Amino acid sequence: MNTDSLDGRLLFAIPKKGRLHDKCLELLAGADIQFRRPNRLDVCVAINHNIALVFLPASDIPSFVGKGNVDLGITGHDVILESQMQDYVTEALRLGFGKCALQVQVPEGGPIKKLEDLAGKRIVTSFEVLAADYFNRLDNRLQLSESQKTRIEYVGGSVEAACSLGLADGIVDLVESGETMRAAGLHAIDTVLQTEAVLIRSTVPKHPHLAPLVDMITRRLKGVVAAGKYVVCQYNISRDKLAKAKQVTPGRKAPTVSPLEEENWVGVSVMVPKNKIAGIMDELTEIGAEDILVFNLDNCRV
Repeated sequence: MNTDSLDGRLLFAIPKKGRLHDKCLELLAGADIQFRRPNRLDVCVAINHNIALVFLPASDIPSFVGKGNVDLGITGHDVILESQMQDYVTEALRLGFGKCALQVQVPEGGPIKKLEDLAGKRIVTSFEVLAADYFNRLDNRLQLSESQKTRIEYVGGSVEAACSLGLADGIVDLVESGETMRAAGLHAIDTVLQTEAVLIRSTVPKHPHLAPLVDMITRRLKGVVAAGKYVVCQYNISRDKLAKAKQVTPGRKAPTVSPLEEENWVGVSVMVPKNKIAGIMDELTEIGAEDILVFNLDNCRV
């Protein structure tokens, strides 16, 4: 694609592969950002908006947003810190997927039992900046001399194999389910940080005239994220039990309460967290609610 065709368009960077890619495509679909991506091309124009999607490695996206001409991007919170771009980009929205922990791991059953045991030893990681900062603070706290300090070595992949292959005493790596860590005979002894996917924008806007479009996309994505976290719960209840029911279902702001034809009864409609709905339905039943119905959300504005 001729990049001249991108002039005047909002540039939106999306991870081209990896653990965030498929979720990002679902998010774009939920926000009604329609596009066709030609095979083997990493730039495409949205069909229904003045947007060009740029598919980049997630690790590069903070730099393109912070120092390049890209207006918006989706990447990991950990990637922003590792690339030292936190002063150049602003996290506009946490997206609720790609959640994992950057953890210090050592061989299970080995001599190292706690973080302090790793001080002065060899650490292998692909998060060189974050690991160095983390262990520098540990070394300083333990008052280690320059020659005693922990050594950080960079490896781009297969970090979990470093201990068994004699390259490291411990590693710093992302843990999602923990399956890979356990398969490598490792266990976590400390957590450097918790991370997830985030929507980022440049701290200093590159194209001020595109600010309304940036805000619209942010609102849409926020609605899609909220729709994934909440469900709508509707139920009927007598007025004398409504106060107790409101304590169980306070809603994001307040429940919608409507009178019913049957005297002293009301209908309630309220947003509740999806991961708590089973317990909430049980509590409502005990209070005396009837006709409890739950509906999934495709989208919302909250």
